[in-house]
Amino acid sequence: MSANVDLNNRPDYDQVLQDIADYVLTYTITSPEALDTARNCLMDTLGCGLLALRFPECTKHLGPIVEGTVVPYGARVLGTSYRLDPVKAAWDIGCIVRWLDYNDTWLAAEWGHPSDNLGGILAVADHLSQKRVANGDAPLTMRAVLDAMIMAHEIQGVMALENSFNRVGLDHVLLVKVASTAVCAKLMGANREQLLSALSHAFVDGQALRTYRHAPNAGSRKSWAAGDASSRGVRLADIALRGEMGIPGVLTAPQWGFYDVLFSHTNKDLALKPEGQRQFSLSQPYGTYVMENVLFKISFPAEFHAQTACEAAVTLHPQVKDRLHDIEKIVITTHESAIRIISKQGKLANAADRDHCIQYMTAVPLAFGNLIAEQYEDDFHAAHPIIDQLRDKMVVVENPRYTREYLEADKRSIANAIEVFFTDGTRTGQVEVEYPIGHRRRRAEGIPLLEDKFKANLATRFVGQRCAQIFALCKDQAALEAMPVNRFVDLLVI
Repeated sequence: MSANVDLNNRPDYDQVLQDIADYVLTYTITSPEALDTARNCLMDTLGCGLLALRFPECTKHLGPIVEGTVVPYGARVLGTSYRLDPVKAAWDIGCIVRWLDYNDTWLAAEWGHPSDNLGGILAVADHLSQKRVANGDAPLTMRAVLDAMIMAHEIQGVMALENSFNRVGLDHVLLVKVASTAVCAKLMGANREQLLSALSHAFVDGQALRTYRHAPNAGSRKSWAAGDASSRGVRLADIALRGEMGIPGVLTAPQWGFYDVLFSHTNKDLALKPEGQRQFSLSQPYGTYVMENVLFKISFPAEFHAQTACEAAVTLHPQVKDRLHDIEKIVITTHESAIRIISKQGKLANAADRDHCIQYMTAVPLAFGNLIAEQYEDDFHAAHPIIDQLRDKMVVVENPRYTREYLEADKRSIANAIEVFFTDGTRTGQVEVEYPIGHRRRRAEGIPLLEDKFKANLATRFVGQRCAQIFALCKDQAALEAMPVNRFVDLLVI
């Protein structure tokens, strides 16, 4: 037989896919900490979505593709009156959740926002619950939503621990698609073969490039990319449940598989198989680790690598607010990941460009004492030239310890330090913040503020009585877990 003839021996599903499927189908969540954190995560994620509805650049994307479409038992988009098919509803929910860059974060070799998966989870659970009630069956409860959130966080987060997709130019929303595919397929009743099929299609899809997150092409696609990925997970789960065959060797197939096509041989962050093929490095089994350690964005709607820089800048504001024009230099000491993805000089083209610029996110709270979503908009930027004047005086340097402890499992710090130097030779002294208020190490301090953030976001969309009703329910773990999903969503639409 010729050596260049492919042997048509169909393989078993790649082990990575089997491990995800078995986790989703067989793992029982018992961790009180994970469930409590998931409840807080749900509150925060819903609130971020409601707040985004104030921004027309976001809301222009929402609603049915064909105006006037009627969808029986359609999934609802929180904060609106839209009732859509679950795929488009997942897109819309995911879009509003991510629009302001204010929901949770996971930082490792890859970064991302695991609560992005709520787009698919809530859309599917709401649709299925309504349909079950109509058929005389019991609806899904919010405990199923919390379980799905924990599992989606775990899949996305564990895969991100030691695998850097960004270093080969792929966007982290790939992991949203994979996680959403897995948990949505389970919610929809997939068996093991169907779930494996769906996962294989998630990897065989073309994957998003990170181009839209980086200068000079940063733009608003980064605000809806995760919603797009989560909705794709719903679509792939539906395809698999209709009986579509899978692609068992999607990762490992020589020449044609994900590893050979999309994971460059120069990616030294990846494990090397004996035969020379890069593969995922998965350092721990799936459980509840990621939800228990997830990072909340509590104080600022800003890319997470800059959260502690913003906090340090707010601390320095009283010392510099009356001396802004006397500043000679501002030194930002940070970690390698922040330098790689959010350090920018030159003109910033749009709001999405600004909320991924550490210099901008430091200049605003230095000058104004806070950083809110409206301060990224064109009109605010144009009205305050001091922001770019301060940016021009900034020097960004790496502290190797910050870089090292960012990746250490027992620390996972996201450290930044700011020091301001004046033309008369005086200086503020360095203000260092190693762990943001949303970090697990600061949970006791952070959760009351997260609850305040949720209440404020609820008030942007609902009357006081409804706000109080929703908040009281979300504060009560047992009551929330027992609530039928369709009744929960009833409270969140208009």
